[in-house]
Amino acid sequence: MITASPLPAQPAGADWRQQWREAERDPVRLLSRLGLDSLAARLADDGLRDFPLRVPASFIERMRPGDPDDPLLRQVLPMDDEDRLVPGFVSDAVGDSAALTANGVLQKYHGRALLIATGSCAVHCRYCFRRHFPYAEETAAAGHWAAALEQLRTDKSVSEVILSGGDPLSLSNAKLAELVEALDGIPHLRTLRIHSRLPVVLPARVDAGLLSLLRASRLHKVVVVHANHGNELRMAGSPHAETAAALSALREHGFTLLNQAVLLRGINDSVEALAGLSEALFDLGVLPYYLHQLDRVRGAAHFEVEDAAAVELLAQLRSRLPGYLVPKLVREVPGAESKTPI
Repeated sequence: MITASPLPAQPAGADWRQQWREAERDPVRLLSRLGLDSLAARLADDGLRDFPLRVPASFIERMRPGDPDDPLLRQVLPMDDEDRLVPGFVSDAVGDSAALTANGVLQKYHGRALLIATGSCAVHCRYCFRRHFPYAEETAAAGHWAAALEQLRTDKSVSEVILSGGDPLSLSNAKLAELVEALDGIPHLRTLRIHSRLPVVLPARVDAGLLSLLRASRLHKVVVVHANHGNELRMAGSPHAETAAALSALREHGFTLLNQAVLLRGINDSVEALAGLSEALFDLGVLPYYLHQLDRVRGAAHFEVEDAAAVELLAQLRSRLPGYLVPKLVREVPGAESKTPI
């Protein structure tokens, strides 16, 4: 029988590193905290062992107690659905291994290179397409970025570098400063794009040191955040104060802010949920960018929405919202020259 371990204290004003260390890792305790003890019998076995729970307290506070269908809880709770082996759902769903050109460097599309900056993340989303990625062997940080940076210097066709992971903002300010300074020194690079969930799930990460080091870069700067449901950005109908402050600070420091979401069954597969997400994003100065069809990674089959249903949802969304609030519905197809519109 799985039992809950003691709940760690959350000191007021804890910085992001302390909040990271004290993220919830015990699913039984999380369920107890939300008054959902009866769900403990349905916790995953393999999913817990291979891809354990991790979720910060600041994200938990936005979940609805007593609601087993809460859209935030369902994104992070390892349920026994993950233990089913489903044909077509594989470890490397998007062909990352075939796109590796150096330690932690992925090159799939013309003019862009993606750096796997780290394998660490503040939250473990159960649908994550890199939940089985071999981070120990394939991170750009190996040898102080040497192989990754040499690859970028050599390939003058690359004008945009994308920091991904894991979550690149899980790196310390000192590590990020080292990397960004090195990227600044590659003359043919023009744009720095950061894909991060932290401004949403752990907004304290957007601190003065981070803003200062990124602002100093000569590169055009884009942050693509990741929210799947409007409740991630709001509490009781109002913007979540810390998340709003983090996004505002990024905007004020010259960042273009976009959002990418994943279409997830039982979480945001309704026009009401998708419209609410777009409106909540716009309230915080973020434009919807992509709505991804689920990458068919092993353990995530229960989240899949059929293409026909997805297309109908987007048609309804276009009739309800102005065009700039309707994300592009896409799928990543291994070997394709770009994301594939649906």
